[in-house]
Amino acid sequence: MCGIVGYIGDQEAYPILIKGLHRLEYRGYDSAGVALINNESDLSVYKAKGKVVALEQLCSEKDVSGTIGIAHTRWATHGEPNEVNAHPHFSQSRHLALVHNGIIENYKSLRAELEKNGFTFCSQTDTEVLVQWVEHMQNTHHCDLYTAVQLALKNVVGAYAIAILDKTNPDQLVCARKGSPLIIGVSKNESGRSEFYLGSDATPIIEYTNKVVYLKDEEIAIMDRTGRLDITNLANVKQTPQLCTLQMSLDQLEKGGFPHFMLKEIWEQPNALRTCIRGRLNIVDKDVILSGILDNKDKFINCRRIIICACGTSWHSALIGKYFIEEAAHIPVEVEYASEFRYRNPVIYPDDVVIAVSQSGETADTLAAIQLAKSKGAFLYGICNVIGSSIARATDSGTYLHVGPEIGVASTKAFTGQVITLGLLGLAIAKEKGTLDDKIFHMLVDELQQIPDKMQWTLDHNKDIAHFAQMFTYCKNFIYLGRGYNYPVALEGALKLKEISYIHAEGYPAAEMKHGPIALVDEEMPVVVIAPKRGMYDKVVSNIQEIKSRKGKIISVVTEGDTVVKEMSDYCFVIPDTRDCFVPLLAVIPLQLLSYYVAIAKGRNVDQPRNLAKSVTVE
Repeated sequence: MCGIVGYIGDQEAYPILIKGLHRLEYRGYDSAGVALINNESDLSVYKAKGKVVALEQLCSEKDVSGTIGIAHTRWATHGEPNEVNAHPHFSQSRHLALVHNGIIENYKSLRAELEKNGFTFCSQTDTEVLVQWVEHMQNTHHCDLYTAVQLALKNVVGAYAIAILDKTNPDQLVCARKGSPLIIGVSKNESGRSEFYLGSDATPIIEYTNKVVYLKDEEIAIMDRTGRLDITNLANVKQTPQLCTLQMSLDQLEKGGFPHFMLKEIWEQPNALRTCIRGRLNIVDKDVILSGILDNKDKFINCRRIIICACGTSWHSALIGKYFIEEAAHIPVEVEYASEFRYRNPVIYPDDVVIAVSQSGETADTLAAIQLAKSKGAFLYGICNVIGSSIARATDSGTYLHVGPEIGVASTKAFTGQVITLGLLGLAIAKEKGTLDDKIFHMLVDELQQIPDKMQWTLDHNKDIAHFAQMFTYCKNFIYLGRGYNYPVALEGALKLKEISYIHAEGYPAAEMKHGPIALVDEEMPVVVIAPKRGMYDKVVSNIQEIKSRKGKIISVVTEGDTVVKEMSDYCFVIPDTRDCFVPLLAVIPLQLLSYYVAIAKGRNVDQPRNLAKSVTVE
């Protein structure tokens, strides 16, 4: 979940590293640090608790010269967030400095072995154990850094992405990965000399080059000033680097005049979904074209069931996908928390299809879940946003969201991108199976085409949320209610509020209110009810009456023109009419805005909420 940046070339490294840390700060912001080797081969490490700006302030009075360096922004796992536990970490001789994303599971036994050999430790981290272990390999085997890293990682149990410097060889940068992402950017300067950039993802690299190598599990790379890029695996088998082209632009990483990335990404959703469905929805021929389904239609037509594995917001989108696929394609669908699925002994058949849903494509639990499913012979399908990500490479086929980079920690456009992609997938399977009447199929295609415009309408007609959100800053609890397709939307709305405002909130199926939660309702309890004039509308109206009779405050999401629920509500958001299966794509937008503006009114950092990071790449 931490962010790694590295550089070796002819330019001053520090400005590149600091800018890269700012771009990666959504991955962690407990502390930050940088290691540089200057022209005299001195290795300097500077670290600060807190955000990257604190590191910048520290470095303003330091020697930050040098054309090779590594940097890190941390989301704490082992050891509290402080300067001592911040990365990079020195080896005992202070010849080596290392940054690390991941968890070394056997660090205690490694540390005990090192202590027997006279090593001492400054921090509580597993990362310091790793850099000390690399130095131990150097000392024991009298080898170079590259070989020492190879030997050291053979003894490591866990996940890692690392970058390491050796002051005795200032012309070389070594990195490796297993289970945590690492990308190498490759470019040439004006003199024709090669330069290399390192990043946990593409965001710190895209400004300098769009040519990258995605390091694979158990691969080690060495980069030097001669332009050499050598990659081997732990078995010392040489690998051929595959150069890929990034499909990302620099302006996607800027706020574009918005105060926060989250608000920008909320407003980007209409265009993001237009991109997502472009080329996949043929409105003229009333068709859905997903190559991942067309190329593997027998797998879906003949499958026993579909299992969707996901975490967090992706799990909510998967629930909506379950309802739609079952209704449209008549295939039983199970939705699993990947973090639970991977540690059970689930019954998986070779004729099952397992779908992994993840914005980053790097979610550790989801990746482990599909590896478990693969070992049992299931067909694997990935739905993710990041091209070349681990899940995209580990699955048999899949579909990219194409909604653009999502920088805000609280997912917004990725959620709606996942929902619409699962909708496309359901329609594509239904078409191949012939489970939908042509008239209904064509109507759903037409309606899906209109969703981006209806999302824009929803954004334009709910601008007053910023004003009345301030009234809810006093609240300590919220309840969110929905039925059918809108129950997962209630879960997602509650999660958004929790994530960025730190107000406790829970989502429930509306009918479950009477089975316990209604005991919480009083005049200080806001209850958000998703009540479109579709599906079980009359049932939801009855649920609202039950809440009103107990003096609960009703915040509703209603269909344009509805006066019944509007008159029963204390506050009301309006969405255009659409089919009940597509209501989540519209109903979630006012809930995203509500959470955003409540958090702003409470003075929260909405892009970087406490204790959270964007990509959960460790357990």
